[in-house]
Amino acid sequence: MAKSFSKQADEKVRISKLMAQRGLCSRREADAYIERGWVRVDGQVVSELGSKAYPHQTITLARQAQQRQTARVTILLNKPVGYVSGQAESGYRPAVTLITQHNQYQRGKSPIRFERDHLRGLAPAGRLDIDSQGLLVLTQDGRIARQLIDEHSDIEKEYLVRVEGRLSAGGLKMLNHGLSLDDQPLKPAQVSWLNDDQLRFVLREGKKRQIRRMCEMVGLKVVGLKRVRMGRIVLGDLPQGQWRYLPEGERF
Repeated sequence: MAKSFSKQADEKVRISKLMAQRGLCSRREADAYIERGWVRVDGQVVSELGSKAYPHQTITLARQAQQRQTARVTILLNKPVGYVSGQAESGYRPAVTLITQHNQYQRGKSPIRFERDHLRGLAPAGRLDIDSQGLLVLTQDGRIARQLIDEHSDIEKEYLVRVEGRLSAGGLKMLNHGLSLDDQPLKPAQVSWLNDDQLRFVLREGKKRQIRRMCEMVGLKVVGLKRVRMGRIVLGDLPQGQWRYLPEGERF
């Protein structure tokens, strides 16, 4: 085992992959920075796509890349039911169409002024299905996207879930730990009753329609689902259909 680990440490890896693993940027952004000569490995400029480095080597970004990252925006939207998180489908509108100057929530003066360029490359980081509402994060920043949706992400997502039906014996215990989806065991969750027909879910993963499918497995039907928190960011009093920027200083 020690020999295998040593061999892996001695193998070169694509620099773009290393940069994504270290949270410097997304792999796509890394390739763009490499093309522009904005990446250094142990102080040496790398400008050829596909270049590799050893995992122990130091990778740094040039000032131009850092400035570009600082200019990327992240948006918090209170998505209503009936909007899809990503691309339009079946005649429904994507949530990004709500990101307009008219729909910007202003509680005090925002330090960021809305610009059309903020819509370029804006993508959801953690989807909400069309029948769900609440906190949806849209970002231009590959670092934030990775932080929220990477398979190894440990960021909590909290949901309020209204249900119908009769919970099977031991069902609440199974919701907390013991269910599998797509032939894979789910990570432990925190699930508890808030009242007679509403559950609170806290998850550290996000499989497709996960909560609805989990509930079906224990005899419940979801009739309402709202995401209210991602990490340390809460939906709070953000009105439905409105959005705000994630300012510098707020962290997931």
